[in-house]
Amino acid sequence: MEHILSDLEAVKKLPAINWYARFLDGPTVMSMTPKEKAWLAVRNVADPFNALTIMGSSAIAVAADSHSAYGPGFTGWGRYVGVSYTQDITAEFFGTFLIPSLAHQEPHYHRMPGAGIKRRMAHVLYQIAWTQGDNGKGMVNYGDLLGFGIDDAIGNLYVPGRATRASASAERYATALATAPIDNAVTEFLPDIARKIHVRVVLIQRIINQVANKTAANNAP
Repeated sequence: MEHILSDLEAVKKLPAINWYARFLDGPTVMSMTPKEKAWLAVRNVADPFNALTIMGSSAIAVAADSHSAYGPGFTGWGRYVGVSYTQDITAEFFGTFLIPSLAHQEPHYHRMPGAGIKRRMAHVLYQIAWTQGDNGKGMVNYGDLLGFGIDDAIGNLYVPGRATRASASAERYATALATAPIDNAVTEFLPDIARKIHVRVVLIQRIINQVANKTAANNAP
């Protein structure tokens, strides 16, 4: 009995774990070295959620069009995953590491949690063209504006079945610019959702603590 009570007391003294902490605080203004930007690019590629996204979207694409240049079945899916990873690595190398290092650009997206919804939505949109430098001041977003074009030009060398004419490249570039705010919107507003979820987690944690306290009281000699 004493052993059980001591375990319960130990559990009560453990610090509360904020499982959503990584969503709550955005990056602060700081000067990142080229090495740190390179590691950020590596972490972005190696992120498990990135792998799930690539594998899931590849499966959907192959299932939707089994007659594509990738081919059907697991073979086609494997080719699609390989090409997608190559595109992702290329994008991170140029957009997160090389161009930001040369231009002294901060590769993170910086949130505006204290602003109104309209102001934040505008921030989500114009961050594609205007971002922060390593010194915290505004600057042209070379990582996106140049990076998207470089990624597409390199992709023309290895992506199967891709149209390589100038008009097709221009269309893909425009699509990349148009869809880029989606990722910014997720980064901007997900922390707000995480905070609301965290409130529920804290509430459940308090209920568990109360149950533990009552159990300890009932079992007390």
